[in-house]
Amino acid sequence: MAFIKEESEDMKIEETFRVKHEETEEQTDLMELKEESQELIKIEEKNQYEKCHDFMNGEKSFSYSQTQKPHTCQQCGKSFSLQGNLTTHMRVHTGEKPFICHQCGKRFSRKNSLKIHLKIHAGEKPFICPQCGKRFAQKKILDAHLRVHTGENPHTCPQCGKRFSLQGNLTTHMRIHTGEKPFICSQCEKSFSRKNSLKIHFKIHAGEKPFVCPQCGKSFSRKNSLKIHLKIHAGEKPFICPQCGKRFAQKKILDAHLRVHTGEKPFICSQCGNSFKQKRDLNAHITHHTGEKPFTCKLCGKSFTVKGNLKTHMRIHTGEKPFICHQCGKSFKQKRDLNAHITHHTGGKSFTIKGNLKVHMRAHTGEKPYKCLQCEKSFTYHTELKRHLQTHSEKKKPFSSHIDVSVIKTSQLQIHMKSHVNVSFPC
Repeated sequence: MAFIKEESEDMKIEETFRVKHEETEEQTDLMELKEESQELIKIEEKNQYEKCHDFMNGEKSFSYSQTQKPHTCQQCGKSFSLQGNLTTHMRVHTGEKPFICHQCGKRFSRKNSLKIHLKIHAGEKPFICPQCGKRFAQKKILDAHLRVHTGENPHTCPQCGKRFSLQGNLTTHMRIHTGEKPFICSQCEKSFSRKNSLKIHFKIHAGEKPFVCPQCGKSFSRKNSLKIHLKIHAGEKPFICPQCGKRFAQKKILDAHLRVHTGEKPFICSQCGNSFKQKRDLNAHITHHTGEKPFTCKLCGKSFTVKGNLKTHMRIHTGEKPFICHQCGKSFKQKRDLNAHITHHTGGKSFTIKGNLKVHMRAHTGEKPYKCLQCEKSFTYHTELKRHLQTHSEKKKPFSSHIDVSVIKTSQLQIHMKSHVNVSFPC
């Protein structure tokens, strides 16, 4: 089960200023604009001083206030005393970056930014941290790094109070509250709150997966996804469920698992109000409203609402049968077919629903995943917990033997229909 990494609310100082890393480009752009603004202000102040000096000496016969800032930006109204400063400022709106690094092809809006960037290729890092000895190419990066030692976080979120060491990190964080996603994919129009997330997304369209697992050969579009995958081979599962003791390789998978115990369903459909425990389930549900089938087979054109269904379908074309019976060597395209086949060897108890098999297995393992938060008593089945909770409640709901057939969900009917299909899951 693949979980897409959620966007981080904060970024480490080292990641923010490692220019060779893709994630730094958005921060670098913000710093360049800030640097540009500061430099323009200095030029403006110098120009104002010179004009005042000339005026005081009688060298100019006209009023200083009339010629203070005659060059005005038509888009934001900001004024400048020199046309050159206005020209440089306009690149903020146009996105123009005329200065190109001939070594890596990166572009910049200011010549000085290119000069600073070239120090990276030259390996020049003249600014040294007095506390840890780490070296940096720019003084402003050193100043930001020093906050790691001092613990200073001067930039505070006005909505939730979270503090950040860099203004750029706060700007990125604020998009969580505003919902702003300014970076839009030109191919599918999906939008993102961070520039690096868009770059990673582009790899999906390009089919680029440069990070390869050395043990099984599986490839990934992101380095972090490979790191997480390697934990599967290592058997590393450091995150433990406090209620049932089940272990997980990632914290976000544990968080999703905890909803099994709490019953929380935070992902709500805006169209019908249906709620889900996981976001991927909501996304799959929404396609029923929109009729969208975004996953299309390139060989026959058949479309699917879920990516997993497309992967299963592709085996028809490839002939791949990855699920192999270890007793007779017979292979199958789908795992459920293998499970049904195994019953011929074992003669074990079988189930038409895989979920029923999982529940049945608790009889062997003794697992009791449903825990009462009031008295800490544990139960094998969710219905047992619900029945037990009535002992704590003042109002006990009597059990009714009358069932309103009109309220039975379609999903329940679909589950029932499987009892007529010869598909089984062996114990």
